[in-house]
Amino acid sequence: MTNGLREMFDDFHHYFPGNSDEIRVYFAPGRVNLIGEHTDYNGGYVLPTALSLGTYMLVRLRQDGKYQLRSLNFKDHPVNFDEEQLVFKKEDDWGNYPKGIIKELMKESASLKGADILYYGTIPNAAGLSSSASIGMVTAFGLASLVGHPTDRQALAFLCQRMENHFIGVNTGILDQFAVGLCEKDYALFLNCDTLEKEKVALKLGNYKLVITNTNKRRGLADSKYNERLQECREALKVLQEVNPAWKTLSDISIEAFERHQSRLASIPKARARHVITENARVLDAVKALKVSDLKTFGELMKQSHRSLRDDYEVTGQELDALFDTQRQMAGCIGTRMTGAGFGGCTISIVDANTLDVFKETVSRKYNQQTGLEATFYICETGNGVREITEEVVS
Repeated sequence: MTNGLREMFDDFHHYFPGNSDEIRVYFAPGRVNLIGEHTDYNGGYVLPTALSLGTYMLVRLRQDGKYQLRSLNFKDHPVNFDEEQLVFKKEDDWGNYPKGIIKELMKESASLKGADILYYGTIPNAAGLSSSASIGMVTAFGLASLVGHPTDRQALAFLCQRMENHFIGVNTGILDQFAVGLCEKDYALFLNCDTLEKEKVALKLGNYKLVITNTNKRRGLADSKYNERLQECREALKVLQEVNPAWKTLSDISIEAFERHQSRLASIPKARARHVITENARVLDAVKALKVSDLKTFGELMKQSHRSLRDDYEVTGQELDALFDTQRQMAGCIGTRMTGAGFGGCTISIVDANTLDVFKETVSRKYNQQTGLEATFYICETGNGVREITEEVVS
């Protein structure tokens, strides 16, 4: 990344002339959730890993209360504001995420007095790989570090979640922020989103690769049916709590208990609850499989997850299903599923390295025939969580 950082420094000086010695560089990864979808806000289990893709931030503090933000991904869309103007503005688009983070940090009495910030993201935008959590976490960690504010990654993950919930207006769970903040290279993070108990699980892929396939159908989480699904799950839980008030989330309910009492539910809440409850069981089975290096079983659980998201949770859609139906039949692909909130975005597949070229060519051709869209493929490495970059910095 040395050459890329040198170019970022050149761009930073173009936008923000001044002292090079005061510029610091931070990075936050994107994440892909291997299994455990739409369980996080239902108090369930997830299994994400961080990616080598992510968001770079070059920053230099100011003392005049002014914030000047630029993104190399949106060069024609600068965002400038004073510390008194920390309000959501639709026209600020991507800039609302760092703006909301700055507001949350100032609520915690962080001694911020302005900043010049340049971002560059290698995560496909709106693809379901947590570009929003990545820009949020890199902003929170970087600015907190610079002003001596606490940088506990778990606490910052909650700060970022609050920002998305209250400033952006999306009822996200904690999965994305925890993964971006806490994951480690070559490991997945097994997380109980209710108790926040977590465990590193080794991700031993051998000759297999993680392949992310982008549908290139743009999706906006705030505009999707995400909040609708949240409400449907709440409806299901409310009815089931009449049986057992001790059930605080859908994830407290076993498959056996659900099967005994599902007749109480209307068809749509029943289907949503069935997905959540069975998906939690799949995550537990997936962790067991990884611990004994049983990738074939892990891959089968991924396929089951997609079918449940398609049939019970109804968050896939034509594009994701087209990819899934082709990918699951490809030689060398032992597991595949949609990942993220759905309604577009990406699939995650586990593919034998020796079959990658055929995999990409065939999936690309069939997907285009079925949808008219061009798929994009990312052969991904796992990565570490949010951090400062020092060894690669060149001014």
